[in-house]
Amino acid sequence: MSSTNLTPRETVSQLDKYIIGQHDAKRAVAVALRNRWRRQNVPEELKEEIAPKNIIMIGPTGVGKTEIARRLAKLDKSPFLKIEASKFTEVGYVGRDVESMVRDLVELAINMAKSEEQENVKVKAMELAEERILDILLPLKRREQEQTEAVEGTLPDMPESDVAVQEDIRHNETREKLRRLFRSGKLDERIVEIEVVDNPTGPMIEIFSTSGVEDMGMNIKEMFGNMFPQKKKERKIKVSEAVNILADEEAQRLVDMEKVTRAAMEKVEQSGIIFLDEIDKIVGGDSSQGPDVSREGVQRDLLPIVEGSNVNTKYGMVKTDHILFIAAGAFSASKPSDLIPELQGRFPIRVELDSLEKEDFIRILTEPHNALVKQYVEMMATEDIKLIFQDDAIEEIAEVAALVNGKMENIGARRLYTVMEILLEEISFDAPDIAVAKKKINIDADYVKDKLKDVIEDEDLSRYIL
Repeated sequence: MSSTNLTPRETVSQLDKYIIGQHDAKRAVAVALRNRWRRQNVPEELKEEIAPKNIIMIGPTGVGKTEIARRLAKLDKSPFLKIEASKFTEVGYVGRDVESMVRDLVELAINMAKSEEQENVKVKAMELAEERILDILLPLKRREQEQTEAVEGTLPDMPESDVAVQEDIRHNETREKLRRLFRSGKLDERIVEIEVVDNPTGPMIEIFSTSGVEDMGMNIKEMFGNMFPQKKKERKIKVSEAVNILADEEAQRLVDMEKVTRAAMEKVEQSGIIFLDEIDKIVGGDSSQGPDVSREGVQRDLLPIVEGSNVNTKYGMVKTDHILFIAAGAFSASKPSDLIPELQGRFPIRVELDSLEKEDFIRILTEPHNALVKQYVEMMATEDIKLIFQDDAIEEIAEVAALVNGKMENIGARRLYTVMEILLEEISFDAPDIAVAKKKINIDADYVKDKLKDVIEDEDLSRYIL
């Protein structure tokens, strides 16, 4: 299963469309992605010997660490899991064991592979759904009813076999007329009655467990699900809705789950990416009691997974040898060298991400494909409001975000979301009721200062609001 054949330069170019700055981090992940492609093209005897070059990203929150990893996975169409390292506990403590992240990654890959396979059978599933809709709209008459009609003179006097043939011809002609009406959308509003699976939302029992049996809750649910047949109920709905429900049912039947599982397992082993956030939180302190006691133990539990081992999942054993691990942390109170030496050795690439300044915020607001300013302009356009951001307004927003980050906890670009929401709260609320004459709204620096003045000046208020 080959990785996307992107050169490192092309990967960085793609990441530049969504993430501002952080060139060193982008180069590091681009090389890691290319190395994955290179490994798959070396001689077979070397392929298994080449280990992924795992990465540690060092930098404060909100500077783009998670986004870089997530976008990389999207480029490569790889199964991607983000997990906080602080959620794990050492074996023997109550909490999640480190192997659970591999099982979670497998579940994500299964869903990805299943969606792809359903897309492949979509046309066939829709054809089968169409036939089922036509069966509902024009059910076949039972032979006994045909014979009764023939005896009573409803049908011309002819041998029974001829009556059946004539009925089949008429039925097929009517069915084809209905098919044409259905395909032209003229039957969309007609109400039909179909059977659907009844999924009651009853209470769920969550099982907290120690290492090795974390899947127990899921397996019990599946066991009972297979033991008892699924309940079905009759629903009266429009043809347009019914055909989609039936198409989904047919797609489920057409999907070969064995093929899906094989593809997903291979995808995890060869292309999986796990993003371990807050890895600095599992760097042990000097305490030998309390919550710090298991931190070094978590590192030791992580080590075999990162080094490469077999993890048992409900779909079978998964090898972690070639999963790419990207760890991240602020490392404000510690440093990567505080990790246990063995784990340090498994993360040979270290990149430091830059803190974001006013100029970065200006670029983040306007340049990326998913820039915040573009998002708000398009959202307001759905209400027929033309929102215009002047350059001085964007500068002022960036200035406010940088100022608040400096005064309080620095949460990076995430601060922009809060500032923009406060700034445009009134417009967002009143948008559906704004008169036609006022549908063009100009946002300039004075508007920004006026809306955010009280919050900025009152430091206590800004701590709660921004």
